[in-house]
Amino acid sequence: MPEDVEKLLEENAERYNRPAFIEADPISIPHRFSRLQDIEITGFWTAMLAWGQRKTIISKSEELLSLMGGAPYDFILHHKEKDRKPFLKFKHRTFQPTDTLYFLEFFQQYYRRHESLEDAFARHLSEKDEHVEKALAGFHEFFFTLPYAPERTRKHIATPARRSSCKRLNMFLRWMVRQDDKGVDFGLWKRISPRQLLMPLDVHVDRVARRLGLLERRQTDWQAVLELTARLRQFAPEDPVKYDFALFGMGVLEKQTGGLP
Repeated sequence: MPEDVEKLLEENAERYNRPAFIEADPISIPHRFSRLQDIEITGFWTAMLAWGQRKTIISKSEELLSLMGGAPYDFILHHKEKDRKPFLKFKHRTFQPTDTLYFLEFFQQYYRRHESLEDAFARHLSEKDEHVEKALAGFHEFFFTLPYAPERTRKHIATPARRSSCKRLNMFLRWMVRQDDKGVDFGLWKRISPRQLLMPLDVHVDRVARRLGLLERRQTDWQAVLELTARLRQFAPEDPVKYDFALFGMGVLEKQTGGLP
């Protein structure tokens, strides 16, 4: 492992974990709202669409938001079956209208019974759990308990039971759970601890983590997520995922400049 890795991570976490990060990142979508449920709905859906260029992810999320009349929670609660017709035209890569319609159905049934999406994750977790594996696996099963849940939609809600890295779900949990005074992550959920969070492992984070000697496993899978997060806990046991800002930020810059800062 290169010398002063902790210093490098701390410097770059500080560099990227600031409000200027928001504008060009998908987290800008939920940052348009102040109501908890609006943040949850747009945050979750944006995170599930988060593959490809960030500019495209933001654009597709804006399209989805427009279909909800710019008021996601109100739309979810009160829309009728006929109001779903415009969503039949919404697509993003392999995310198809069938998936969109099921998301709408799940959210409507869920929010008519529950105040916050936090319970759908936290109900599967205890304070004694080292990390959020049980929360992610439990949420996947819970999400598909509605009758006629499309089998094809399961691929859009990852689960550690299939050894997926669960990048998008881990990113969403970072947004909702991490608490600091930087203004990027929301820190709205209290039943999951920041120390239990796991790294959102994408190609940028993977590349830089390997370069810094933080990740040895060859596959970019669930075991790699656990390995990387365990390494980062050595530097920040109570908030290991703050280094997502550093590794992702350095990864984007490396791709642009050909080298690490």
